[in-house]
Amino acid sequence: MRNAESLNSMQESFTQPRVTAVARESLTQHLSTYLDVRKFKDVAPNGLQVEGTPMIHKLVVGVTANEALIDAAANAQADALLVHHGLFWKGDDPRIVGFHRRRVAQLIARNINLYAYHLPLDAHPDVGNNVQLAKKLGLNVRGACGDQDLVLYGELGNAIPVRPAVLAAFCARHFGGRVSLFTSSTGLVQKIAWCTGAGGSLLRDAIDLGAEAFITGEISEHHIHIARESNVTLITIGHHASERGGVMALASYLEKKFSLSTQFIDVDSPL
Repeated sequence: MRNAESLNSMQESFTQPRVTAVARESLTQHLSTYLDVRKFKDVAPNGLQVEGTPMIHKLVVGVTANEALIDAAANAQADALLVHHGLFWKGDDPRIVGFHRRRVAQLIARNINLYAYHLPLDAHPDVGNNVQLAKKLGLNVRGACGDQDLVLYGELGNAIPVRPAVLAAFCARHFGGRVSLFTSSTGLVQKIAWCTGAGGSLLRDAIDLGAEAFITGEISEHHIHIARESNVTLITIGHHASERGGVMALASYLEKKFSLSTQFIDVDSPL
């Protein structure tokens, strides 16, 4: 009987992933190196924003460190929360009051580490938001341009030109019903540029590159006129929707690297 129990235990050890813990300092250092944080000039501090427990067994990831996500991470008994949009931004009111206090207080009360990576997670060549968008849409990446190489460009995997409306419908199939086709070029689309999040400010880089379409998360009003007057197809897929891919890919990487237990929690946003 004991031998049978030992055999079952051995079989389970081979079939079930072993979950371990990683020291906070080790994870912080690894992420800083892996995401090449020092390379970027950013409007937010990248890395550990709120210090929690020194050992991390479970990591929750999400897009934005809002109160709902922090509460969900606490309910999931997370030791760390990793997001794309953290709590601290250049130009923000630095006072810890109101909703900001509630967010910070919950993290401290539950001893949860908060990590945030903004531009480094947009631009990373393996787990970045831009690369994950390309994978989801089946885009071949040919290169990068724009400020800090935040715009990628290429074409659809089959390299066949398509009508702007077809490209928009293809985006909607993969990113949901909030996709909008704001302007359409007069011809077929083959060369495509893209930048997740609020990438409208990089539209001119796509135009200078000769792109026939630009895909991004969200834009400002004047970007529509620039695209129209440049005969460029302009498609938005939602800021939040465009940036789910990076944190999910990074969680998968960390799960394999450190045998961490990870969980993606989506607190949706209409933008």
